[in-house]
Amino acid sequence: MVNSRAISVTSFVRRPRLALAGSLVAAMLLVSTTAAFAQDQSAAADERERSSVLLDTVKDVALDPTTYAPALFYYSTTRLDWNSSQVFFHNGILEHNERFTVSGRPDDVAISYGAGNKLILMDALSVVQMSAVNKLTNNVIERVLIARYPHHRKLFRALGWIQRTGFASYWSYRLSEAHYRQWRHNERMARQLGLK
Repeated sequence: MVNSRAISVTSFVRRPRLALAGSLVAAMLLVSTTAAFAQDQSAAADERERSSVLLDTVKDVALDPTTYAPALFYYSTTRLDWNSSQVFFHNGILEHNERFTVSGRPDDVAISYGAGNKLILMDALSVVQMSAVNKLTNNVIERVLIARYPHHRKLFRALGWIQRTGFASYWSYRLSEAHYRQWRHNERMARQLGLK
């Protein structure tokens, strides 16, 4: 597996939870702001609009590919790294990444293949969470700006798209690049040592 200096996905688990709470508060503010802009509508229409805004936001987050791209790249490259490391573990070579060792210390016996797969899946799910929080925050800010400045709708949509694409591209690269390099290195080393 990749060395311990590479970015740790678990460091993002706490921040997205806080960001999710902040995004939910922002979403509630959006709902109240939207209602303030539409004071002339009846209470029933306000309730339908709030429900519609919240439903549209959740749908946008769930259907946007930028929500899933970083996690898919992370998962696939980390699995390549993990799978290519197995031949070394079967020949007595130790794992350097402390997250994938039995003792939790670097350069020790690796955890089981199944436990490693589970850890990789849990990390990928935390990346989905981080991306969903970004998309939710982006969507809330975009809606508030469009409600306040409706004549700049296309501008705000384009800026939101650029931000989401940039975020997904950056994190896809940042989280997967070291694992991709390690996978290629493992493949070369296994051939050189005659383990493949």
